[in-house]
Amino acid sequence: MTWVTDQPPLQVDLDACVTCGLCLPVCPTFRLTGDESASPRGRLTAIGAVAGGVIEVDGRFDEVTSFCLQCRACETACPSLVPYGDIIEAAREEAVQQVRHRGRRLERLAIGRILGWPVMMRIASIGVALLQRVRLLTRLPRIGEQARGLRPIPLRSPSLRGGSWGSGTRTVTLFTGCVADVWFTEVHQASVELLVAAGYRVEAPAAQTCCGALAAHAGLGRDARRYAARNIEVLTGSDVIAVDVAGCGAHLKGYGRHGGAGAAIAASTYDITELIASAIAVGDLPTLEPMGKTVAVVDPCHLEHGQRITDQPRRIVEAAGFTVVDADRGGLCCGAAGLYQLDHPDAGATLGRRKAAAVGDTAARIVAVANAGCEMQLRRFLDEGFDIVHPVELYAAALRTR
Repeated sequence: MTWVTDQPPLQVDLDACVTCGLCLPVCPTFRLTGDESASPRGRLTAIGAVAGGVIEVDGRFDEVTSFCLQCRACETACPSLVPYGDIIEAAREEAVQQVRHRGRRLERLAIGRILGWPVMMRIASIGVALLQRVRLLTRLPRIGEQARGLRPIPLRSPSLRGGSWGSGTRTVTLFTGCVADVWFTEVHQASVELLVAAGYRVEAPAAQTCCGALAAHAGLGRDARRYAARNIEVLTGSDVIAVDVAGCGAHLKGYGRHGGAGAAIAASTYDITELIASAIAVGDLPTLEPMGKTVAVVDPCHLEHGQRITDQPRRIVEAAGFTVVDADRGGLCCGAAGLYQLDHPDAGATLGRRKAAAVGDTAARIVAVANAGCEMQLRRFLDEGFDIVHPVELYAAALRTR
């Protein structure tokens, strides 16, 4: 058997796994099922069997690879530094290419086209906002449950694409993304506000597009590479690229796989919490007096495992005058994982409830999480009365009022 895609899993990466099993305790799907095929080690074995011609890419292979949340917790635990994220994305692309699935046509349209088309994203956003207002959105089949996690979406959500703010001598390029550009503009606005206050000039190129993470995770590798090529062209020359969605940031930091200019983009990319925490540390932004309130900090997988960032969000929350309590630090994925819940709603919901319970156990009613998908998942499963925000939103709001 031969791979049919242009960029199959590399044999050298597959060979790096020594099957030690240290990935098993940190894998959400293995913890849920106890099934070896639902573990990173089991999936790597299956992928290696395909590479060796032992088994075919069939429906079972599709199930095994698609059940993975791609949280990358196994990478943090792996002593052999197996690049599991790259491997599973390549395997998903192979499965999508070879296994026909009726539900993937709409998925390909949404991820491969609409996410990279700002006009269509704007139109879709207006439609979602209208459905929210008439309380029909949550009743839609398949996506209704996920829609419960959305913030209230304005009918005229202002895009930051093409904008420029501040007059500092240091320039930061703000990556606005696709979904975040229309549904999480408040996070972008807080990021701009803080970067300008820290002495930066902020620019958001109008021609940038979706980072490609959702496409890569869904096995739509060609679309992911097309998005990456566009962003590399637009962002080349940027000294610092700020990203305020952890999943997007992890993917941009992986642009080095595209070589050349892609490697330069990866090296220039910073999560917004890195930049703001650094500005606080050197005194460009103030540390406010404690106010006696607690904030539960949740670590998004693509921040903790994809970028190895955990301390910076906590420093920002503390600088805003809050006391930090950890919500399930080092725990399992919340189950959001992009569009995972459309294919595996039961597993995603189980993980979501577990994470929500861990947050509830802290007794804090303000929750800080630096990823849009994780925020939506928490909104789905936490009771009313919780304020769920990005750390930079929390800090920006504190600066305005104190």
